[in-house]
Amino acid sequence: MSLPETRYAFMLSHRKRAWASIAILASALIATACSSPQQTPAPESGDASSTVGTALTPALDHVHGLHLDAEGRVLAGTHTGLFVLNPDGATTRVGDADDDFMGLTGAPGTDNLYASGHPGPSSSAPNPLGLIESVDGGQSWATKSLSGEVDFHALTTDGNTLVGFDTANGIRTSTDSGVSWTDGIEIAARALAITDEGIWATTAGGLQLSTDIGRTFASVPAAPELLLISAAEDGTLWGIDTDGTAWRKNVNDDEWQQGPVVGEVEAIIAADQNTAYAADGRSLHTLTIP
Repeated sequence: MSLPETRYAFMLSHRKRAWASIAILASALIATACSSPQQTPAPESGDASSTVGTALTPALDHVHGLHLDAEGRVLAGTHTGLFVLNPDGATTRVGDADDDFMGLTGAPGTDNLYASGHPGPSSSAPNPLGLIESVDGGQSWATKSLSGEVDFHALTTDGNTLVGFDTANGIRTSTDSGVSWTDGIEIAARALAITDEGIWATTAGGLQLSTDIGRTFASVPAAPELLLISAAEDGTLWGIDTDGTAWRKNVNDDEWQQGPVVGEVEAIIAADQNTAYAADGRSLHTLTIP
């Protein structure tokens, strides 16, 4: 889940407009970055080969976030609602909501989900959605907090702490399942993850780590230039860099192991030390590193 940045002294309305612009610019910079990241050499056991994902049928309209539910199924939050990505590539809608889930996360291995974004055509909810919650794996949703106020473009939870990137204000954290929120540092995070080491954020300035619940962040030495990141329940970190290569960092290990090249995927979810899944609207990749 950027280097500590000096807080702006503008009036609140100006600050929000400024941070919205910065968020858009940071996302564009990350998406178009072409320089080679500073990476630790891959061990001999690393797999740097390219992978061909399983084609999704029907294809989806952009994948903003992934979650592994209580049955081990891969769920995808998209522009038009929540879908199951089956191993054979078949996509199945979950529930009736057609909301634009800009952010999606869930307590690892459970059916307790959180999302944010914008109401779909069939919804009468305020725009933006704020934080919404599902306790039945996405079959139904209820407003949790910040309705009409916040659009989280990145969300993560370890089952206790919930962290979001608010496009107007930066990092926000909650320790009561999203009922109340504490403002953190104003950085533009593309993706977030939580482990016992702290909160990880991928940014235009490289991978950042916070050890004080989002109040400050510092760069992570020698980390790949990650675009996406996800933490497994056991603390293993998986990521995808700006060149589309997968990486893994084991618990209590500073070295990053290089994995297969998956290309321009849109989201990643870590299952455990051995497996992660990455997807875009057209394909699902199963990632493994020996």
